[in-house]
Amino acid sequence: MPARTAAPSPRRRMLQGAAALSILALAATACSDQEKRLGLPTPVTEQAKRVVTLWQGSWIAAFVVGALVWGLIIWAVLFHRKRSDQLPPQVRYNLPIEMLYTVVPFIIIAVLFYFTARDETYLNKVSSTTSTGQVTQVNVTAFQWSWQFDYPQYHTKPIVGQPTSPDGNDKPVLVIPVGQKVRFHLVSTDVIHSFWVPSFIFKRDILPGAKSGQDFEVTPTKTGTFEGRCAEFCGVDHSRMLFQVKIVSPQEFQQFISSHQASGSAQ
Repeated sequence: MPARTAAPSPRRRMLQGAAALSILALAATACSDQEKRLGLPTPVTEQAKRVVTLWQGSWIAAFVVGALVWGLIIWAVLFHRKRSDQLPPQVRYNLPIEMLYTVVPFIIIAVLFYFTARDETYLNKVSSTTSTGQVTQVNVTAFQWSWQFDYPQYHTKPIVGQPTSPDGNDKPVLVIPVGQKVRFHLVSTDVIHSFWVPSFIFKRDILPGAKSGQDFEVTPTKTGTFEGRCAEFCGVDHSRMLFQVKIVSPQEFQQFISSHQASGSAQ
């Protein structure tokens, strides 16, 4: 007669049930594209994709650490509850455990620091020259309370905006080509402003009189019209410092440049 196997204890059955429910909940959850980005907008540049990847990686690391910590807490609550007045074995001055407490957080911080520094270097990298025509330069001038966009290598007249009306129909439009590097040079004529296009997932403050750190590059990956604004409170009409970024095909961009050069107007 075969030996009977011991029935699992109520505590073990409870843990097994909780684990099964957790796996089922994760499997049944269908994440949308927005949820995968964890609240970030759809990236429209190569640089924005890198930011999304870093953001997702940080959340994954946070979830892993959180699951480990909560797992240890639950394990301690379930299996190490007080059962008598006898003092349980202590772990003070336990060198291996204290080294573990020190080394593991250090490794986590070092990994996060490495990826953050790597991506920050990538985001701040700019090409050495625009003379080859492979990089389109746009000079962005912020002023109270609008924007001016210049294309110096194409010798067009600047696009000068006025403070946007409440209906938002008169925003200055910045046109850039898809699939090509675009370098932005930022200048402020009065106070601190901030150039922000949410779909770039990037924001840079514009400091008046700054001699460096005011340039950055993006490589657009999809066409469309995207909103931009000043993200630094700069005065009474700060809310009217709106603009649009229009990403077009290289052919449309050349037509845009040619028409502005021919007409002498950038409006």
